[in-house]
Amino acid sequence: MTRPVALRPVLGIACCTRTVGTEPAQAVMYRYLVHALRYADAAGLLVPALPELMSAREVAPRLDGLLLTGSPSNVEPSRYGQAGAGDAEGPYDPARDAMTAGLIEAMIELGKPVFGICRGLQELNVALGGTLRRDAGHGDLAHHAPDEAAFDAMFEHEHPVALTPGGLLNRGLSRDALSVNSVHYQAIDALADGLTVEAVAPDGVVEAVSARIGAAQVLAVQWHPEWRTDANPDSQAYFRLLGRVLRGEPVKPDPRSPP
Repeated sequence: MTRPVALRPVLGIACCTRTVGTEPAQAVMYRYLVHALRYADAAGLLVPALPELMSAREVAPRLDGLLLTGSPSNVEPSRYGQAGAGDAEGPYDPARDAMTAGLIEAMIELGKPVFGICRGLQELNVALGGTLRRDAGHGDLAHHAPDEAAFDAMFEHEHPVALTPGGLLNRGLSRDALSVNSVHYQAIDALADGLTVEAVAPDGVVEAVSARIGAAQVLAVQWHPEWRTDANPDSQAYFRLLGRVLRGEPVKPDPRSPP
């Protein structure tokens, strides 16, 4: 008799509108897919940013969780009440903005977890009523490498973050502080009601947030744990934490996290 296959949770991963060659495409960078699925021990489905052809409410019941990835595009300022802001710069991806806003609402209504990385953290804050600042790449602590930096060098630009004592990341990663890469010009300005700060940079910039909205767990970070994850135990622990949340397991210290 054939044993039944144990089905793993299905993580939906939001696509961006990109250009491949000369054609428009729906895409997710490989590093998000392989590291989220490997370390969270989950199956994955890509969710296209095609709000004119599909509804978030058609998709959300088929998912166990949702991951909002980073992207070269910025959230349009009109989505947080600052249309026409003089310091606002693209590129923008209005189709992704629309699709992810609907997905966030639908997943939360269904009591399903939503995770974010970089742009994903910003999308969650905006969807829940917060705003963004656009000057994080400058100042005493620059949150982005110089413009002339090579691609890999951008991800080598790092700073420390302090984890909130007793928070989800503090408990799940068994760490009080982390050194994280920093590849963002935008950051949270006004924190959305209901979100809890999980990590802050030395200059006070919010680097991670969480919330429990009904039965839905929200968790997002501003840094990029998907970058060279195989060489970073803290990033591996982050995605394992996502896997536990996907399964509805209690958050306990990760025994494989570095001391």
